Amino acid sequence: MITITDLQTALLDLLQKIQDSEIKLIIGGGFGIYLKTNHVKRLDMRTLLDQWPEPRSTNDLDLFLRPELLIESSKLKPLVNAIAALDYQVVPGAENYQFVRPGPGGTDAGSVKIDILTGPQSCFKGTRVKADNRRARPKPSVGMHAHPIDEALALVEGLLSISLGGTLSSGETCESEIFLPHPYTFSMMKLFAFKDRLDDPDKEFGRYHALDLYTILATTTEDEWKYALQLRDQYENDPFTIEAARLVSEYFSAPERLGMIRLRESPYYRPELQNEKFMSVLQELFPIGA
Repeated sequence: MITITDLQTALLDLLQKIQDSEIKLIIGGGFGIYLKTNHVKRLDMRTLLDQWPEPRSTNDLDLFLRPELLIESSKLKPLVNAIAALDYQVVPGAENYQFVRPGPGGTDAGSVKIDILTGPQSCFKGTRVKADNRRARPKPSVGMHAHPIDEALALVEGLLSISLGGTLSSGETCESEIFLPHPYTFSMMKLFAFKDRLDDPDKEFGRYHALDLYTILATTTEDEWKYALQLRDQYENDPFTIEAARLVSEYFSAPERLGMIRLRESPYYRPELQNEKFMSVLQELFPIGA
């Protein structure tokens, strides 16, 4: 089974190969949440909640590309070359935006999966990028697509820059800059991911998405919260914001709601978690009728 350390090494290997390019990766998913948690712990920052879940395991790297990289697709060539050089293989059916590097002996155990994602389809209106619900395809083609996340309305707003350092698989050390999505964007994405996985037994019925949503808000700093409220007001009339508020009301507005049940069912859940405050903060960020 892959460890967080293994995943960090895999990311550093990739970052080292693109370090001289214009590509600045935004790291989402469970690993992005892990990095954010470590960041606020290391700096001893004051956050919205002081009780956090245990870090959950993951073998995925969710790499978000700024839309302009797809619009000017030649800038993506260093990333395409790096993924190939590191022996990642395309995932059948998701060619050009999902890649996997098998574990020792070509097994699934110890494998690392990369998902290439980007912002909403609307970012590509009037450009040469052909975007639909599944893919954003640059033109000219460079052998890389990205999966658009329509609810990531503020993907490039309020990004957190952190320095990630450690040991490469070669044994050398490397330090590189990465970016993490703002908690407003991260929360929005997790709400929709929870809805999509609610009835999926292969994805634990959304339990880890509910846990991630708690962790995102728990590790939100005071300055991030102030900016989150500005983003809330900025996007209050967007259909995805309105739907996010509905999801909060339906699944996370009371202890007996299914989202809160799924949170408590997570193997990483702890009884000390501040569920009432979590629900209050979430409803303030995505209020019904805002």
